[in-house]
Amino acid sequence: MKKLVFAFLAIAICTVIVSCNEQTAGTSDKAKKNQAANQAILKMFESGDFSKVSDYIATDAVDHSGPRGEVKGLDSIKAMFQYFASTMSNTKVEVVKELADDDYVMSWIKQSWTAKTDDPMMGLKAGDKGNMQGVDVTKYNDDGKVIEHWGFISMADMMKMMPQPTMEMNKMDTTGKK
Repeated sequence: MKKLVFAFLAIAICTVIVSCNEQTAGTSDKAKKNQAANQAILKMFESGDFSKVSDYIATDAVDHSGPRGEVKGLDSIKAMFQYFASTMSNTKVEVVKELADDDYVMSWIKQSWTAKTDDPMMGLKAGDKGNMQGVDVTKYNDDGKVIEHWGFISMADMMKMMPQPTMEMNKMDTTGKK
């Protein structure tokens, strides 16, 4: 009986070890490809060169985090990227942590830049330094191209970009009337 219990425990332990090794064997090739695409897109923001954006983003992609709502389609997403590049210089993107599987890449990033022009949307004047951190969640298709993106900016950084209340704004009620 002891031999049977010992054999059963030995098999159970081996099964657990093999199972754990399979689960932590590493990142799949598809997930690695998605991470490489994600990093290439982030590098485009540093360089301001979006000429290869179609290598990484599908033609029917949707960015759910556009400055004025969803941005649909590769051409519109590229135009948004180019707009950002036209208003910023010295852009740096630091990936603090990145997690990936076969469908998603999640990146905690810190970004800094210098405003080239006055940018009321970001609350910056030309020459101002900007910085923010957030989490990007990007979904990839089977071809390794982005099909969806969500960006979540830290609340403190978002509040820095909001217009500061003026005496005139303080006199308004919630309908915008004085």
